[in-house]
Amino acid sequence: MEEFSKYLINQNSPIKEALIQINNLKHSLTLFVINDKSQLVGALTDGDIRRGFISGNDLNDTVEKFITNKFYYLNNGIDVKKIHELKNKDIGLLPVLNNKGEITKVYNLKRLNSILPVDAIIMAGGKGERLRPLTDNVPKPMLRIGNKPILEHTIDRLISYGIETIYISVNYLKEQIIDYFGDGAAKGIKIKYLEEKKPLGTAGSLSLISDLKKDVLVTNSDLFTNIDYEDLYLSFLAREAEIAIASVPYTVNIPYAIFEEHENIVSSFKEKPINTYYANAGIYILKKELINGIPKSKFFNMTDLMQAILDSNKKIIHNPLVGYWIDIGKKEDLNKALEIAKHTNYHE
Repeated sequence: MEEFSKYLINQNSPIKEALIQINNLKHSLTLFVINDKSQLVGALTDGDIRRGFISGNDLNDTVEKFITNKFYYLNNGIDVKKIHELKNKDIGLLPVLNNKGEITKVYNLKRLNSILPVDAIIMAGGKGERLRPLTDNVPKPMLRIGNKPILEHTIDRLISYGIETIYISVNYLKEQIIDYFGDGAAKGIKIKYLEEKKPLGTAGSLSLISDLKKDVLVTNSDLFTNIDYEDLYLSFLAREAEIAIASVPYTVNIPYAIFEEHENIVSSFKEKPINTYYANAGIYILKKELINGIPKSKFFNMTDLMQAILDSNKKIIHNPLVGYWIDIGKKEDLNKALEIAKHTNYHE
């Protein structure tokens, strides 16, 4: 989300003022027209102005004579399916209204992959022992890929999906992470820290959150990926799951003929079969209510939570990740991420 006053103009303003304002916009040449009560009454594009002049209006007329009432907005929460449709229609700017019809924010859909109604939690408390000596004095999430840390790549991708509140679970060398990102204001978001006094596993720090109001996207901090978070979220909704887990394919090539048999009697065989399994990618979307079931300040892994859900006969789904995904656990993984970064915008 960005500061949106530059997109607003009063309906009583002269059209010349609107022309100047639109000319100063670099992208999405649209203004939202408000009345004296700051309520949204219409939209105005450069095309609307041209059509207004063709129909007989002139530079002495006010904005009100040029506006259109055909525009899109949000006022009852985020509908991710609708956002997806609007992006496919090449809609640029999307205002959000309160109950009084006033604009509270404007999303630039040209700069966002989507808008997800979730908070995010990044697990960044690990020591990264397999990456020593690189992590002797630097926490693993702060190792750099291109010109910024692994953790910043993750945060920036979350921001590109409209996520505005991010919790970061910290422990090992936490001061470096906190000092670097601060409260998130520099990126236009809120960052809050979950400070582990002792290691709490891959899910235990979630119990430290007391003010959660949305479903949550949880991700490990040592991942370098271009995952489509919207695709994961839509699967979570469509299949009414308690947890949606991003998965990555793991292929096993067997170099021999494998028998299908019963009590040593062969019924058939497969010559050098290739089996594909799906592994946990370390990225999840959870219903917010699940956080209440995590024991307070105790070691608790995400697999413990998953097992508890399965024991309750509730639904867990996995959603195959399309794109690249690297779990940076060893130096070879880091080198692979650095190589990918050379050929993408991540090196900029």
